[in-house]
Amino acid sequence: MSQQISTTSQQSLKDVRRALLHLHKILVDMERAAYEQARGRVSSGELLQLVINHEQFAWLRSLSALIVRIDEMLDTDEPVKDEEARSLLAEAGALLKPAEAGNNFEQKYFAALQREPAAVLAHREVMQSLVEGRKE
Repeated sequence: MSQQISTTSQQSLKDVRRALLHLHKILVDMERAAYEQARGRVSSGELLQLVINHEQFAWLRSLSALIVRIDEMLDTDEPVKDEEARSLLAEAGALLKPAEAGNNFEQKYFAALQREPAAVLAHREVMQSLVEGRKE
């Protein structure tokens, strides 16, 4: 029988979540700036609707969904196994693989890292959190 999630795995999830949220904010802000340049200023409420529904922001939804899944794992009253936490962390590492000729997310992520130095730093922060989480 597997044990419940350890304090170490829980902390790793929290660290990666924090880093992913920072990266997500930078990417959303970058898309918002591009959107506003073409179509004019949007309010925070309008931005939320764009992130949820607009095609320009669609590529970010897999990252948003990953953050939600981490939140759900951290907030559940159900027993969570370390293997499940490790699997989710591995999924985060697999998602954040920029590629010029990959899937839509990989291509857009690659382009974002080429354009936005803050995204590069945030990417590094996520990767460091993932590596530290594997050590423990």
